[in-house]
Amino acid sequence: MSPPSAFDVEAATDTQAATFIERLSINGVSARRSKAPAVSTGLATYASSDMFKSPGYGKPHAKRWDHILSQESQSREFSSLKAASQLLKTPGLISLGGGLPSSTVFPFEHLEFKVPKPPNFSESETEDSGLLVRSGKHDAAEGKSIYDIHIAFNYGQATGSVQLLRFVTEHTEIVHHPPYQDWQCTLTVGSTSALEMALRIFSSRGDYMMTEEYSFCTALETASPLGVKCLGIKMDEEGLLPSYMDDILSNWSESARGARKPFLLYTVPTGQNPTGATQSVQRRREIYAVAQKHDLYILEDEPYYFLQMQPYTGHNVPDVPPPSSHEAFLEALVPSLLSMDIDGRVMRMDSFSKVIAPGMRTGWITASAQIVERFVRHAEVSTQMPSGVSQLMLFKLLDETWGHAGYLDWLIWMRLEYTRKRDNIVDACEKFLPREVASWVAPEAGMFHWIKVDWKKHPLIKEGKEMKLLDLEEKIWRAGVDSGVLTAKGSWFRAEGDGGKDMFFRTTFAASGEKDVVEAVERFGKGLRVEFGLGESSGEGKGGVNGHAGEEINGLSNGNTDGLTDGAANGK
Repeated sequence: MSPPSAFDVEAATDTQAATFIERLSINGVSARRSKAPAVSTGLATYASSDMFKSPGYGKPHAKRWDHILSQESQSREFSSLKAASQLLKTPGLISLGGGLPSSTVFPFEHLEFKVPKPPNFSESETEDSGLLVRSGKHDAAEGKSIYDIHIAFNYGQATGSVQLLRFVTEHTEIVHHPPYQDWQCTLTVGSTSALEMALRIFSSRGDYMMTEEYSFCTALETASPLGVKCLGIKMDEEGLLPSYMDDILSNWSESARGARKPFLLYTVPTGQNPTGATQSVQRRREIYAVAQKHDLYILEDEPYYFLQMQPYTGHNVPDVPPPSSHEAFLEALVPSLLSMDIDGRVMRMDSFSKVIAPGMRTGWITASAQIVERFVRHAEVSTQMPSGVSQLMLFKLLDETWGHAGYLDWLIWMRLEYTRKRDNIVDACEKFLPREVASWVAPEAGMFHWIKVDWKKHPLIKEGKEMKLLDLEEKIWRAGVDSGVLTAKGSWFRAEGDGGKDMFFRTTFAASGEKDVVEAVERFGKGLRVEFGLGESSGEGKGGVNGHAGEEINGLSNGNTDGLTDGAANGK
């Protein structure tokens, strides 16, 4: 399916009269590059996505966001040294003004690493038939490459290198085709840093940021020291409920809340951390419509976007055939909020952490030119730029070795790898977890499996003994540890810091081997049986598409409204 057009979004605005040009395809990249100016191979070269993306004729321009920029952000000026470095491209100019060291004193002559050769991506295949990739210190001057150690290991622009920025800009247009004209990308040192910078761009102390009621704990911990309060939005199996968010905003009282009406939404739409929930395309449209109605700005954090998996079919049921082409793969992805953003009200945060390696500490944001400019001003005096070593390795891998086609081949392979890992943990849950007290759903994307435990069936509760939910959660969690398995408590992820009304445990299937995952689930199941006084597992699961007892989805809502407000229960 292609990304929805503006005409699919409710809460219409006058920007919806735009017509859109055809999106960039993989086959069109070479032709576009051949018509563009050559990439500069100088030091600290100025770069902008406008150099590499389509002009966007017929698309609307983004809204201005001056009214929500923080005083800190509005006060930022150009970095004098960064601005002056743009003159380095002047022919014949001898620079005595900058603080760039000479690469002659860099103790690195070349960099060499081995990478998979598409389509043979496994570790064993790479060991046998992988490609050796090499970068020398002066490859650019020698005409061997447009990026080398001399350039990458020196200071650069806060946008990131022109070489890698070109690739991510093209990738963003191929995948998302943003439906407004003045969008741009800029590189980051990862999404956690990008979020911290975004909060400082938009928020002031005392402001609220809306997010899922269970949210990425590091995001919550990033907001707290900045004085930003987190407001949890009720969820169901598809993530946050737009009707609940609309109700809160429509009835906001500044005097009762002690803060101005929220204007910032932080969401992980795909494979949400910790619940594993994935917003459907209709849910995303509804969220965007609420954002238009209340003039919200959306921080779309998508580290798991390309970890969307094949449908879970159940144990011993034939798998769904994988995507047969790049086009089929892209069409199988749930359209992003960026792809339906006609107003420029979305900052999308992408990262190589989950699809390449987290130690690269490299990602990028996509937003309107106004917001990217404010972001770059901040980066110039903080993160400076992503690691040059990481940028060089990513460029050599993604652009020079794989190209856009090879990178999509890799992402398809990753989709199937994570499908296998997901199926393994869900099958283990079917086999070893006591359905009397545990329920779950097979995640559609991401790295996490979210398990609900019916704490009200615990013997202490049934005996009428008073016990706080958090104390009982600790007791059950500790029983798992004593059984030899470590999970993450659901309370760690509560946006508003309370214990909530339900009990969850987050598990991950990404890192451990398949046998270890099965063993861990069995241990967790034994711990639950001991705590709840249940009999031993028969070890015979019945399977099932949803991987749960049929009463609840994600432990949040599937017609069962226990523990949720009326607004949340009716919000799907």
